[in-house]
Amino acid sequence: MDERELGSMGYGVSEVGLGTWNVGGDWGDVSEDEGRAAIDAAIDEGVTFVDTADVYGDGRSERLIREVLADRPEDPIVATKAGRRLDPHEAASYTEDNLREFVDRSRENLGVDTLDLLQLHCPPTDAYYRPATFEALDTLADENRIAGYGVSVERVEEGLKAIEYPGVETIQVICNPFRQRPVERLFDAADRADVGIIVRVPLASGLLTGTIDADDEFPANDHRNFNRDGEAFDVGETFAGVPLEPGVAAVEELRRIVPEELTLAQFALRWILDFDAVSTVIPGSTAPDHIAENVAAAAADPLSHERHGAVRDVYEERIAPHVHQRW
Repeated sequence: MDERELGSMGYGVSEVGLGTWNVGGDWGDVSEDEGRAAIDAAIDEGVTFVDTADVYGDGRSERLIREVLADRPEDPIVATKAGRRLDPHEAASYTEDNLREFVDRSRENLGVDTLDLLQLHCPPTDAYYRPATFEALDTLADENRIAGYGVSVERVEEGLKAIEYPGVETIQVICNPFRQRPVERLFDAADRADVGIIVRVPLASGLLTGTIDADDEFPANDHRNFNRDGEAFDVGETFAGVPLEPGVAAVEELRRIVPEELTLAQFALRWILDFDAVSTVIPGSTAPDHIAENVAAAAADPLSHERHGAVRDVYEERIAPHVHQRW
């Protein structure tokens, strides 16, 4: 699999990485053996970028990554996140002391002296207007607790503000055929600033696999059940913020655009990878065959201008009124 530069960090990372939220929790019951198998499968397929967070299973995702890598010769870049352990989750609490505590816990979970990449985990918007938060991250880098840092954002405007801080190396953002505003507003700015773009929720919580119906039910411990209206965290993290019924209808429109050699999921991933500003895209799965399918999207030919235009038409007609102005 081809690699792309991750901002100016000097890392080459696989075009398709692995997101491990579902390895940690909030996606129904996933055993630790299933989690390890998913991480193993991704590395077998050539993935060299793994994304996690300290709150995924209260550290379980980080710990399983450590256990898998301890038995393998490969050394993928592992990015984690910090901040969502704060309670209450307030901008003023993103202090040096709190961040150092979170970083040290992640270092222990992952079994490393220095984290490859630390990302602020979708902090409140006000955090981006507090220079002391980013000065704290500079201090942690000076202490070699972290090799570099970035931010995971909910909104485009947060990413644009984060780029103003010279130490920010990466922006992680939701983007897919149903969440296109980052392409318009963020990608060029990040590219000019030499900041890497990490794309999460690329398949809209499974919606863009084409396997979900509007009347599907999900387990009680699956965020597609308990966060459907944003009860637990930002609703944009669940189905990319798209109401399920219009999302399913839009998926049917997209099917007519997909070339016969690609699955719908591969089509969505290829659409994202066609933007040069993207460093890596991080679909999550615990099924080895789905992981292999996702990775194969990197080898597909770029989509034609006509197909990109058709995707845009579906978005503007079916999806934009629900999401475009919000994120």
